[in-house]
Amino acid sequence: MAEGNHTVVYFSEQVVVLCSCALSFVGSSLIILTYIMWADLRTTPRRLLVYLSVSDWLSAVSYAFGVWRVFHTDSVDCVAQGAISTFANTSSFFWTVAIAVYLYVVIVRASQRAADSLVWFFHIVSWGVPLAITVAAVCLNKIGYDASEVSVGWCWVSIHAPDRVLWMLLTGKIWEFLAYLTLPVLYILIKRHIYIAHAALSEYRPILANRPPSHSFSSMADMKLTLIPIIFIVLRIWSTVRFVLLLADSPARLNAVLVTLHGIGNTSQGAANCIMFVLLTRPIRTRLCAALCCCSSKCRAGEQPSHGAPYRPLPGQDTATQREEDSAGRVGTDR
Repeated sequence: MAEGNHTVVYFSEQVVVLCSCALSFVGSSLIILTYIMWADLRTTPRRLLVYLSVSDWLSAVSYAFGVWRVFHTDSVDCVAQGAISTFANTSSFFWTVAIAVYLYVVIVRASQRAADSLVWFFHIVSWGVPLAITVAAVCLNKIGYDASEVSVGWCWVSIHAPDRVLWMLLTGKIWEFLAYLTLPVLYILIKRHIYIAHAALSEYRPILANRPPSHSFSSMADMKLTLIPIIFIVLRIWSTVRFVLLLADSPARLNAVLVTLHGIGNTSQGAANCIMFVLLTRPIRTRLCAALCCCSSKCRAGEQPSHGAPYRPLPGQDTATQREEDSAGRVGTDR
């Protein structure tokens, strides 16, 4: 895959990564739209998810532009694309950890007030730190053509920067490593707390163990708590592997399969979040299906909507989404 001093990005790799970017774009947009459409979904955890989706949306768009262009010089659009993707990607790391911290405080520390008071801090860190790093990198001419050494066509830290490894760490890798360590620890602590709470409930209130709806919501929440750190690591590990191979000056970082996995992993976070928090969340899935079926039938019939009122869930559905996502939190506070 090496040609001269740059990594060749094959057309097949471009197509695969562009498809991944498209899915992430659609997934992030869907999370944002569902939050806007239905007021009862506007809980704090889902609001934090929307902020993460904004970062993933920007990442998908900027990466798609970079993969489509496959830059070869330090052009203006290369620097612009590299700056946007650097900011969005780093911000995504911070928001992913912020959601885990929020859930930890709510569930394990059982302090909703303390968790809500952290939201402003999350904004300062998750937007401010990436912005400061990106502005500094651009002003010091560190963002530019990187020969796809640790990218897939897009621009990042300039290959001509003598201290490029340091700036690779500052503009992404060090935060990625910290997320690898922080996310599993926080979610293991949360799951451990939920397990202990379930054991206490089973002992003192065994009748609750026989309620299928509560058990269903708890099982889904527990599955999501397991999948969040696993999916994050599975998606991001390929870029980390290429970075380590770059440090070791190994030609294995140019392997076509590894480059493709890197491209898919870096651009799939929005799609993965959509699957977990939209498609695998039954109340939201039901609403989307109902809305799509309604629109489809109206389009086929060529009729205008007969009622001006927006879609309203049935009684009992209003809080179903929050029950599914926050059932683990209520278990912790019911102890």
